[in-house]
Formats: sequence, structure tokens, C-alpha cells
Amino acid sequence: MNFVQLTPGAGAMYCGNCLRDNALVGELRRQGHEAIMLPLYLPLTLDEADQSAGQPIFFGGVNVFLDQLLPFYRRAPGWVRRRLDAPSILRWAAGRAAKTRASEVGELTLSMLRGEAGNQNRHLDDLIAWLNRHARPDVICLSNALLIGLARRLRRETGATILCSLAGEDSFLDALPEAQRAEAWRIVAERAAEVDRFLTPSRFYGDLMGGRLGLAPERIAVVPSGIDLEGYPESPASAGAGRSAPILGYFARMCPEKGLDTLVEAYILLKHRGQVKHLKLRIGGSCGPADEPFVKQLRQRLAAAGYIGETCFLPNLSHAEKVDFLRALTVFSVPARYGEAFGLYVVEAMAAGVPVVQPRAAAFPELIAATGGGVLCEPGNPAALADAIETLLLNPAQAQALGAAGQRAAFMEFSVETMARRTLAAIPARPSGA
Repeated sequence: MNFVQLTPGAGAMYCGNCLRDNALVGELRRQGHEAIMLPLYLPLTLDEADQSAGQPIFFGGVNVFLDQLLPFYRRAPGWVRRRLDAPSILRWAAGRAAKTRASEVGELTLSMLRGEAGNQNRHLDDLIAWLNRHARPDVICLSNALLIGLARRLRRETGATILCSLAGEDSFLDALPEAQRAEAWRIVAERAAEVDRFLTPSRFYGDLMGGRLGLAPERIAVVPSGIDLEGYPESPASAGAGRSAPILGYFARMCPEKGLDTLVEAYILLKHRGQVKHLKLRIGGSCGPADEPFVKQLRQRLAAAGYIGETCFLPNLSHAEKVDFLRALTVFSVPARYGEAFGLYVVEAMAAGVPVVQPRAAAFPELIAATGGGVLCEPGNPAALADAIETLLLNPAQAQALGAAGQRAAFMEFSVETMARRTLAAIPARPSGA
């Protein structure tokens, strides 16, 4: 089978969708399939071997932006456009993209959703020509529904089955300016007819997006995200064993949406209570230019409380460094305050044998129920979060049992091998002659 994965680069930041797609393509290759990963807009930022290495970047970010901003530029000669797709230019653009939010790209989002009727149709011509010449795909997988404008022509002109992953699009679309928000949702719902099957990482998110897009349940397959388990311990062990002090950890993008400020407040409460002696806080994950002011505020808050010396910020770690980071923790929490579609970071912590504490919201109850690897607490409440964390820290046997259960589930149900198998099983048969 020839499988093509289309994945937008996320600028100079790690992206959960990028990590998922990269792991999937690598595993499909290991299973003997012809699998290609094509980056869109910008180069991918990954903590593992880049499966898109050597492939061209389509819909180059600078050209896409200029096509939207300057009507005359859409007729620019090819040599000009190729210059602006140079790696050095796209690396510069990646830093700029890290500062971009949905509220700033409403018209561009609408244009991309319109596909062949949008201002970037020239890029779609180039992509289709390349696919038919080099890949001849049986299946094309769109990384998220914001790429759904590509589906119609891709399906018609390559003959491929079109899959589309669902992963957090609602938050982005709802953050668009009011003038574009309703139209964007309307286009996504309309263009959904061009997708053969949607893949959702959780039943929660499948139900949410199915309702908002008017999708029949049989058009959505639940395919939980999986991780490459290389480097993770294969047998249960006491989380943070051998450490002189317990460590509370966080590993995700360092931003308000992921609730990092809630965790910091919970940590300060725990330190004030004094029930858990010598408790440390370690914060890891992606930190881009747009996140730095927020992180600076958190550092100031911890300093004012007198605990900055017991806190460590470790941004943008490699895969091996991430695994070491997680294995050193006693308890893990990312108290995200939005409707998280899955939470790949939770599975990563569980794979390291670390018990988790997550909000009783979004996909987290489903994930905790499926693994037995943690506990839930009231969302958005630092005191409730502190209570749940403190209970585990004061009951090492319970924490170890939860960590072992989560680790078993991660290896059995959330490996990249399992994700690849479920993805292949979700591919529908195209009717003869379709």
C-alpha cells in the first residue's frame, strides 16, 4: 500500500500532531508499506528521526502568505516562488509562525479551507502533480481538518482514499474572528463529504466533532494516538525510585491553554502546606517565542513565593532527554483547561511508569478509565489539583500501583504499532470505479 501523510509544520515548536504522524509513518515503513510524509507550510520540528527528511515542502509558508496578501503575487514566476521556499527562508518564517494565533489568520484560514477555490490553488496543482508523478498514493491522510479544503481535488485527481485526523480543530476554529468563524465551520462541514473516513484519538472528540460537523457515527473511527516506546522502561518500577526528593512534573507546551499556571499555583499550595517534604517541580515541553512572556510571569510568581530554586524549566528536549525527564518524576500533571482531544503527554508519562493527575474533563476521563494510570480532579481548581497530587505523594503504594497500571496499558494499547494497526483497519474500501 502507498500511504501519504500530509502534515503542517508547527514553526519552531514541537507539535503533538507532528509527533503522532511522524511515528505512524515510521511504523508503516517498518511494516513494509510504502509510506511518505510530506510537510506543509514549514519544516517539521521533531524529537525523533524525521520521516519527512529529503521530501519537498508543499504550500511553502512564505508563498502561501504572499498569495493571500498580494493578488498580483499569485502570478509570480516559478523561480521567485522557489527562492522563497528555500530552507533558510522557511526557517526564518518558522520563528515568525510561532507568534501567530487563530485571531490573526482568519481570511487565510478561509482561503485554505476553500481549496481549489482559494488563493493557494497553485500550490494544490503542484502537490497533485508531484503525488501522481512520485507517489501514486492509495491512501492520503490529512493531519487535521484544517486541511480539508485539499480533499476534493486530491480524491478526484489521484484516486486515493482520503483519511482525515481530528485533533483540536474546534479550539482553533472557535478562536477565529467572528467575521470568519461561522463561515469556516460551514465550509469544514460541507467539505467533510470529500473525506472517506475521519480518525479521532478519543470517543469524546469524535462525538464532539461529529456533532458539530453533522457526521454519521460510522464515518468516524477511534484511533488513539500511539508513541514510540524506545527508551521507555518495559517493567513497572516505583516512579522516581532512588530520588532523594519527590518530583512533580509537567511536560507539554508551556502555555496557559495547557494549564501550566494552574499547576504552578497547586505546587505553591503544596509547598505552603508542608505535608510533602522537599517537593520539587520540573517543567518540560515546547516553548516558543509566543510562550516566553507567560513563562517569565510564572518564574516571577515562583520567585515571589520563594520556590524558584526548587523549580526547573527544561524546554525543547530531545526524545531521549524527554524519556529521562519523565522517568525521574513521582507524579505528573498537565491540567489543560480546554477540550483536549487526547493528551499524548499523558500516555508518555504512563509509559515511564508515572501516575498522572488530570482534570475531569475532555478526553481525560476516557483515557484514565482505559488505563487505570491515574486520578481525576475538578478542572481549573488549583486547590483540588493540589489535593489529588498530595494524596498520591503521601501514598507511595497507591502511586506505584497506578503507575504500573498505566505503564502496562501504554505498552499494550498505546504503542505506535497498535496505532498503525488501527489506522490500517480504519481505511474503508472504495467502491469499484470510484
